[in-house]
Amino acid sequence: MGIPSFCARTLSAGSLALALPLAAAQAPQHYDCRRAAKPLIIDGKLDDRAWKSAPWTTDFVDIEGDAKPKPRFRTRMKMLWDDTYLYLGAELDEPDIKAKLTEHDSVIFHDNDFELFLKPTTGQPGYFEFEINALNTSWDLYLNKPYREGGKADNSWDIPGLKTAVALNGTLNKSDDTDKGWTVEIAIPWTAFGSRLPVERPKPGTEWRVNFSRVEWKAGQPKEDNWVWSQQGAVNMHIPEMWGYLRFR
Repeated sequence: MGIPSFCARTLSAGSLALALPLAAAQAPQHYDCRRAAKPLIIDGKLDDRAWKSAPWTTDFVDIEGDAKPKPRFRTRMKMLWDDTYLYLGAELDEPDIKAKLTEHDSVIFHDNDFELFLKPTTGQPGYFEFEINALNTSWDLYLNKPYREGGKADNSWDIPGLKTAVALNGTLNKSDDTDKGWTVEIAIPWTAFGSRLPVERPKPGTEWRVNFSRVEWKAGQPKEDNWVWSQQGAVNMHIPEMWGYLRFR
């Protein structure tokens, strides 16, 4: 979630205060990110040989945790890195692949989407957000601090050198058949962050905070489902202390 005016994806201050003690009882996830031997081809298919050495994350869960129903569809992802890029691959099971937004920096979570939240180790409160839909339309933004602390979304941040691709295992916007899902492949250069934060290229042992989210809309349901890798304990992705840990190996 990017802009706070979309209140369906944030909590009031009072609700958040109540939610945080419950969230604190849930241990954040951890992921060991392995080095890729050579650059990956970004085509959305996740069939590059290098991906075979990268473990999948655990399946995504509801953003509020175990008190909520298990997600209807499976979501998982994996990561790799090299001297130039952080690579991400995601697999989203989906019986009816849909997307309508085609303009860069649209509010992508108005479609079903996949989202990334990255907080490099800098000693500063800022972090980065990226969202993508099944049309390969993306939204990248920087936040100087969480919204609950008065943070502001900076949509002028774009990722120079970004590579993304989506592969569909089914048909887009055709609801009279049954699809299997879609996969996403992303390569973010380490140089992309420097215009906002003093981010150094990681080395083995470096640790970042990170989380991943999937927004899924259901016909006849007024609010979206939010499924995440590391549960937040509240309907709010902007609680970085609840994100998982990304360890570079």
